[in-house]
Amino acid sequence: MGAFTGATTAQTAEHRPVEDDAVYGLTVEHRTDPLGVDAAHPRFGWRMRAAGRGRNQGAYEIVVATSPGKLTGGRADVWNSGRVDSADSVAVRYGGGPLTASTRYYWTVTVWDTAGRRLGSGPVAWFETGLMSTDGVTGWDGAQWIGMKGKTPNSPGAPMLRTEAPLRGRVREARLYVSALGVYDLHVSGRPVTVPQDGDATLELLAPGWTNYDARATYLTYDVTHLVAREPVVTLAAVLGNGWYNGRISDGSTYYSKDGNPLALKARLLIRHTDGTTQSVVTRPDGSWKATDTGPHRADDIYDGQTYDARQELPGWTASGFDDSAWSDTERVPYETRYPGVRLLAYPAETARLMSRWDRRPQSVTVSTGVTGDGKGRIVVDPDRTVTDPHRAASAHVTIGPGDTAIFDLGQNMVGVPRYTLRGPAGAQVTFQFGEMLNDAGAGADGPEGSLYRANLRSAKASSTYILKGDRDGETHQDSLTFYGFRYASVTATETVTLSGLTGKVATSATHEIGSVTTDDPDANQLISNIRWGQRGNYLWVPTDCPQRDERLGWTGDTQVFATTGLYHADAGPFLDHFQSTVIDSQTIYGQDKAQFTGVAPSGRYNFPGGGSGWADCGVILPWTLWQMTGDPAVVESSWPAMTRYLDWIRQQTGDTHAGQGSLTGDWLAPQKTSAQLMSDVYYGYVAHLMAQMAQATGRPAEATAYEQLFGDIKRAFITKYLSVEGGTVTLRSSLGDASPIEPGSDPHQKTEDNSQTALLWVLKLGFYDTEAQRRSLVAHLADNIGNDAAYKAAHPDSSRVKYAENTLSVGFLGVNVLAPVLSDEGRTDLAYKLLHQDALPSWLFSVRGGATTVWERWNSYSRTEGFGPVGMNSFNHYAYGAVMEWMYAYMAGIARDPARPGFKHFLLQPHLDPTGKITHVAGSHESPYGEIRSEWRVTDGGASLTYEADVPANSEATLRIPANSPDSVREGRTPLARVDGVRYLGHADGIASYLLPSGSYRLTSGLR
Repeated sequence: MGAFTGATTAQTAEHRPVEDDAVYGLTVEHRTDPLGVDAAHPRFGWRMRAAGRGRNQGAYEIVVATSPGKLTGGRADVWNSGRVDSADSVAVRYGGGPLTASTRYYWTVTVWDTAGRRLGSGPVAWFETGLMSTDGVTGWDGAQWIGMKGKTPNSPGAPMLRTEAPLRGRVREARLYVSALGVYDLHVSGRPVTVPQDGDATLELLAPGWTNYDARATYLTYDVTHLVAREPVVTLAAVLGNGWYNGRISDGSTYYSKDGNPLALKARLLIRHTDGTTQSVVTRPDGSWKATDTGPHRADDIYDGQTYDARQELPGWTASGFDDSAWSDTERVPYETRYPGVRLLAYPAETARLMSRWDRRPQSVTVSTGVTGDGKGRIVVDPDRTVTDPHRAASAHVTIGPGDTAIFDLGQNMVGVPRYTLRGPAGAQVTFQFGEMLNDAGAGADGPEGSLYRANLRSAKASSTYILKGDRDGETHQDSLTFYGFRYASVTATETVTLSGLTGKVATSATHEIGSVTTDDPDANQLISNIRWGQRGNYLWVPTDCPQRDERLGWTGDTQVFATTGLYHADAGPFLDHFQSTVIDSQTIYGQDKAQFTGVAPSGRYNFPGGGSGWADCGVILPWTLWQMTGDPAVVESSWPAMTRYLDWIRQQTGDTHAGQGSLTGDWLAPQKTSAQLMSDVYYGYVAHLMAQMAQATGRPAEATAYEQLFGDIKRAFITKYLSVEGGTVTLRSSLGDASPIEPGSDPHQKTEDNSQTALLWVLKLGFYDTEAQRRSLVAHLADNIGNDAAYKAAHPDSSRVKYAENTLSVGFLGVNVLAPVLSDEGRTDLAYKLLHQDALPSWLFSVRGGATTVWERWNSYSRTEGFGPVGMNSFNHYAYGAVMEWMYAYMAGIARDPARPGFKHFLLQPHLDPTGKITHVAGSHESPYGEIRSEWRVTDGGASLTYEADVPANSEATLRIPANSPDSVREGRTPLARVDGVRYLGHADGIASYLLPSGSYRLTSGLR
């Protein structure tokens, strides 16, 4: 078996091949220096720096070796691709012999330009294979799933497992491969197991994540050399939490048991000694592992929180020498017997972890001593203990006793766990309750004004209870077996205690942010911040809908609507690729006829049979989006059988009517109602269109033709049914059919309407019309609907639009991501900006005006005049409506992908200026697979001139579409851009000058009038 490492950092530098900084950003499987890669043919990627203009790759050579020193001089002992004449630098497949499990491989790439000049080699990078198996046996060296013997599921106390093993020699390196049925909190030789992050180390939260446990489990790989090499005896210790596997969050799942599932750990510690020998420590029920549930972790649940009794701590239990003779033995948990064929796979993406750079400290602390006033009343504030200054609040020591409540405002709705220090007597019980809002005196409040609002959590208790042991030096704690979505923490105590150092520890899987947009408008910037925080909180192992109530599920409709925004913002390709695998698992477990994709993945909670359009279509839309944003078609290939099965299934349901499967959800939470069947029909057309594109790109011409024909048939059927031209007037009959029958809080008397915003948007997006005159009529209908002026209201007295202001949106989940892009594509960017700036209901800024720090689930989740929205479903951290960020990147900032050249190999620079004049400066950036794209514009001279700066990464090119009154006014310095070397002028029309730009940096000016 090969070694993990062949050199220290110093040795790596000594053997580094000749290189410069022309090649950088080396990745394997879209990750930097990944541990635990199980791909038999991993994908390599790299970027080039654009020194000067027009730098493009003409050839590459990849070398892979077992040590850095073998990467030069023709000594690569694993693989040498040879010089390959190709511009490919994204997802280039390994082409060597079989890789060995548990082995570190070093690699680099040399690049030549299109003239044959050697540009340089990248730095030495590495990847390390995992166990290279899926059966849970190969590579595990006899490790078994074990749990506490005699432990009744759901009985009090988290299982704590431990073992000790003497080391057989000096340690060279050590790797820990570990999985759990449930979640784990892991220690090695007395210290917590951490992962690298931001140049330091941090803790994961709720590893190893969430899967369909009857189809697959995942394991993680850790480099624990520094922990194992410290002592002559190695100790492995783990606390097992219920997590998703044994929580009511999985009610309705095929793996769920009302009587509880036994929690289990599976681990192998592989140690390599300096003398070349190896040693394994594995989970086996042979007496070498001991277990107890008498420790401090008394209760834990994803929804309900955690109870920790510090009086029951067992000092030293994670280190060697601890006396566990009174503990129970362990026993085998028959997981594979219960689920034959289940796979155990390496987790292929970034884990959920605590991100210290986003820690939140209190902005204020309010201490109340009771309630006064009529009705629900209002809290009585103790001014002596209340701190309103954010600097003082961040470090405040707050003393409370029985009858007191301290409310901490962290200033930001976030997801994670609290960390705090307490001082008080042994046995004192301190309870933290979490919420997103405070009660006001309006409708829907569930308590006194100023108290914590928690009605929207539904049945989730979302509480953390800590029982003190009485340490005079203070007791510091943070939960590790649950998570919360919160801005506010309400704290009570049974005895007098002092609390200090309260910190919101932010947890997310979106750890590497690669995109940003900023403007000179504070409201737009706050909206952008809200969208970003929504992604941070809801990209937690799976992309969830919300992080706070008794839901927190991987709703597929929310995922597909937000995916492009999510991939602009963060390096989330592996994360969403892994989710797509889960979606495919769910298709065969929960999908109708094992063919329909599901509304939720993983698990069966709220997975509804029947019409799933908009949600089920995620199984097609997500692979297409990943391919488009990353340039890697692998997810299309791996998803192809599942996608074709899904499209075939729809056709079996509806036959030659070419109607969609139906939709129980429709345009979810839209203020203006659209026929749910119409939404199903447009989504059927949409996924057929995407299938045709993907088939063509992956060498399936016959299938591409078939899906193009299907799209045409759907279009014809749609036009026949919905597009009326009676009397010479074009009408989109979006009232043909009811809206969602299952939408909580909706008005049962509200009717679907013709020419609804969402229906018009989708018809324009898909081209579901026959003539340009019809298109113009549809655009006019859309503009009139959005404009919503007095004349429109008078002409539509029964419309839901009557009660809303001018220039407001009326879309729901299935219209929000297409709204602004379609407007811009149809030449109505003026309306897109009016909607962006609107703060009356319904609008994006309505929530900003309401004090939001994340995007809300409903346009009216809260109003200062109307109070709280329908309590049955009212999240204040729901990223779906944040999908407008896709338009902010692609149109406002102007960094848009070209569908014909995925992964930004060729892209558009198309800044759309604000016709309202409110925004005059926008700066956007996105780290594409080829490097950072930058687009920044500023309107100057009272609107007469434009300054524009852009970066086009090496090995890519861009089409620039810049506003200009004439092509001659577009200049670099004093030179017309059309005459700049390497730039190709494409034309000027409708106030836009177009150019093909080679890679490089540009600073341009243009005249606007």
